Amino acid sequence: MTDSTSGESGHHDHERAAADVGALGFAIITLSDTRTQATDKSGALLREAVKEAGHRVARSEIVSDDPEAIQAALDAALDDPDVGVVITTGGTGISSRDSAYETITSRFDKRLDGFGELFRMLSYEEIGAAAMLSRAVGGIARGRVLFALPGSTAAVRLGIQQLILPQVGHLHHELTRHAPPS
Repeated sequence: MTDSTSGESGHHDHERAAADVGALGFAIITLSDTRTQATDKSGALLREAVKEAGHRVARSEIVSDDPEAIQAALDAALDDPDVGVVITTGGTGISSRDSAYETITSRFDKRLDGFGELFRMLSYEEIGAAAMLSRAVGGIARGRVLFALPGSTAAVRLGIQQLILPQVGHLHHELTRHAPPS
């Protein structure tokens, strides 16, 4: 739809407002029973990409792929006033040990179905039909944006560079634009 006075769409107004959001605080949570700080390449890639985009890493940790541990880490991140975006990596597959999807989606107030759909579409372009095994998901939890990415560095790179960082300002703007002043 076009604004009759400026000739620009409301979409462009939202993009401008989103660009004014500034640096956001991110929580990066790696879900793994085997990774350490030295071997967590996906977590390192996320931290680097967040910083390069001008945002802050407010929290970063490695948590076992266990529902209770995941819940505790999510609660800590979602309760942290410095965190506006939470990204997990790992645990989104279909093996019996992968519990991230169920644990994370149980926290959602709203789902961002388009995130998972776009992630799988882009993954399909890279890896073919194996993309259907991904349960990457996004949503809103306690007023924060929450994404769950697979553990591979290729999947993390795709998610952070092509989907999350290009839209995170817009997402944050949409979440906060009708909030009462603090």
